Amino acid sequence: MKLTVARLGTVLAILMLTVPLAASAQPAGRVYRIGILGDKASDSNEILLWQTFRAGLRERGWNEGVNIRFEYRWIEGNAARLPEVAADLVRLKPDLIATRGSLFTGALKAATSSIPIVFVGHADPVETGHVASLARPGGNITGMAVLQTELGPKGLELLHSVVPAAARISVLWHPGTPSAVPGLKALEEPARLLRLQLQPIGAQTAGELEGAFSTMARGGAQAVLVFSTPPFITARQRIAELAIAHRLPTMCQGRLFVEAGGLMSYYPNHEDTWRRATVYVDKILRGARPADLPVEQVTKFELVINLKTAKALGLTIPATVLARADHVIQ
Repeated sequence: MKLTVARLGTVLAILMLTVPLAASAQPAGRVYRIGILGDKASDSNEILLWQTFRAGLRERGWNEGVNIRFEYRWIEGNAARLPEVAADLVRLKPDLIATRGSLFTGALKAATSSIPIVFVGHADPVETGHVASLARPGGNITGMAVLQTELGPKGLELLHSVVPAAARISVLWHPGTPSAVPGLKALEEPARLLRLQLQPIGAQTAGELEGAFSTMARGGAQAVLVFSTPPFITARQRIAELAIAHRLPTMCQGRLFVEAGGLMSYYPNHEDTWRRATVYVDKILRGARPADLPVEQVTKFELVINLKTAKALGLTIPATVLARADHVIQ
């Protein structure tokens, strides 16, 4: 079909309109550097999460080797190295740094007040002082929050539903994680209402876990609530083994714990959270300021139950709780 002059003019006009739109879809002529401060490169699950993160960026037009490149730094399960590794990453002067929760964010905040930081799964960015408020972060830091002050009480309630006879509950927490202290405080009122005694037990390293569980047993603990933190995620297999050995039902925070042998988890889907965090990276690389990007609270959670672990503990999961489960591991 031949084009009339009028039709040709229309086609040219449309092309002229679409060219600037396509050009503005990506900041042109520059390769942006994204720093990644992670826990353990030797952990396949950690690598999977950052692969999900990179996939989310590709969906938004950011392709490695084309318009972005990554600089990775890992602490390999040694939280004591965080200040050193964070400072090393900052010295590279990347355009943006993405990282995990409060423990890693705190180390980066101490190292830079100018490089944009996007956190994934921060348990309490306000109480730790990492942002001014959820609605107005106010500095160089923003991202996805999984509020421990809300998550902990819900986990305690579910744990009580499964083991209603358990009156003394240990809380395994990491003293070096900034969000852990407000998280513990948030458990006090729910525990009082449920008539539970809480026994907070701190552990800094995997080497301290055996002693921590022995202390729980001596203190008469009947179940354990495990706070999520990268050092515990790395040691999830050991935590599960010790809990079963001491016959302690566990409520964990993250499906990985349950896959490793923990009894239950109530937590957001990790992959979804990592993918959603790329929205912040996309906006910041296109010119937005972290101070103006409200922290997003994760609102969708999944309940995961390991029936094999329940059997090993001689525990029957109530039908009402099983009916609420999103995933059941047989």
